[in-house]
Order: sequence, then C-alpha cells, then structure tokens
Amino acid sequence: MPAKAKKSTKAKHPISGGAPAGIVYITRQVHFNAAHQLNNPAFSRRWNEKTYGLCTNPHWHGHNYVLEATVSGTPDKHTGFVINLAALKDILNEAIVDPCDHRNLNEQVDFLRGINPTTENLVIAFWNRVAPLIRGGRLHCIRLYETPRNYVEYFGESEPGK
Repeated sequence: MPAKAKKSTKAKHPISGGAPAGIVYITRQVHFNAAHQLNNPAFSRRWNEKTYGLCTNPHWHGHNYVLEATVSGTPDKHTGFVINLAALKDILNEAIVDPCDHRNLNEQVDFLRGINPTTENLVIAFWNRVAPLIRGGRLHCIRLYETPRNYVEYFGESEPGK
C-alpha cells in the first residue's frame, strides 16, 4: 500500500497564490521649490507682520518643499501592489509638482488662487487635487515639509458640521 502524500506546509507565493490579507501604507516623496507670501488682506500690514513675521515679506520668500503622499489598501492579488509607485509619482508630478515648482504660489498657481498659502492650507489643497486621481487604494495622508523641521499632515477630514 503506497504511503499517503504529505500536505505541503510551505506558504504559497503571493503572486501565484493570492495576496496575504492586510492593509498596507505606501508612500511616495516628491520635491519642489516655490515662493510665497503669507498675508491676509482683510487685516492691516501691522497685523500681518505681527502674525506672520518675515513670512509676510512683500518681496516673497521661498522654500524647498518635500511632499509625501501615502496610499492605503490591500495588495492586489495579481500584482502585489496597492498602487504602482510609478503611477503615484506621475500623479504627484502632474497634480502638484509641475504646476507649483519654481512658481509663486500666490500668483502663478491657478488652483491656489485666493488661498493664503500656509502649509496647512497647502496640504488641504493638495489633497483635493490628488485624492480623486488615486486608483487601487485610498489616499491616506498628505505630509508637506516646509523645512526639514516643520511639516503638516492632512488625512482628508473635514471640520465637524461641514
């Protein structure tokens, strides 16, 4: 009588045997340089200087921005990707970097017209540009570094009651 074949305890390869279950977070980082001025025209120059300090300089000032976009989801059973990083890079370049790089954010970027370009306002505006373009996952977070020591994150929440 032949011996029974042993069941294999070896894990199936994710591509040939489906993807393991779980939510993952994948992040792409891009860079751009831009100038801006923080100013609220509803208030006096004195108020703006007190509130924004050197950032309200009428001759502008610039930053070397670092933008990170994190997408969450379960890996596709065929590709193993939540989102292809090349596709995410293209989305970020077309939606944010190309229109903002080496520009004056107050005057030269159409989707920022009328927005005081604080880092807080920028991450919300960037989210609104990027989120609708994500396929195969969900935009989890936009993080924008204004300097190596200062960054703002946005997770797509809106204020209560809005």
